[in-house]
Amino acid sequence: MTEIEARKAASRTARLDAVFAALADPTRRAIIERLSRSEARVTEVAEPFRMSLNAVSKHIRVLEASGVVERHRKGRDHILSINARSLDEVDGWIERTRGYWEKRLDAMERLLLELKKDHKSGPKDRKHGSR
Repeated sequence: MTEIEARKAASRTARLDAVFAALADPTRRAIIERLSRSEARVTEVAEPFRMSLNAVSKHIRVLEASGVVERHRKGRDHILSINARSLDEVDGWIERTRGYWEKRLDAMERLLLELKKDHKSGPKDRKHGSR
């Protein structure tokens, strides 16, 4: 692996770490759920939570830092939306990981079926009562 490839891999890993850390919190997942329906002002996002606007803003900043949420201004309003590209990276990682585990589990299933078949056919070279 070249130095450039290593840096790119490290950068992808850091981005994934940040996204997974951001999504680990139920409040932040609820914010993402809200934004999945449509973009919204910060105050609209904060409405359903039983916490201060400042506390919700801290959660939003974590989501922004991870790249999951983007903010832009319309006049005095701060509008939030989901950055689908960051979630696409996570989806790609999940799919690659799923593929790996599906192959491993399929191999295990084949092995177990073979062992079960061998077990049903019984010992082949042994005589009853001998060791």
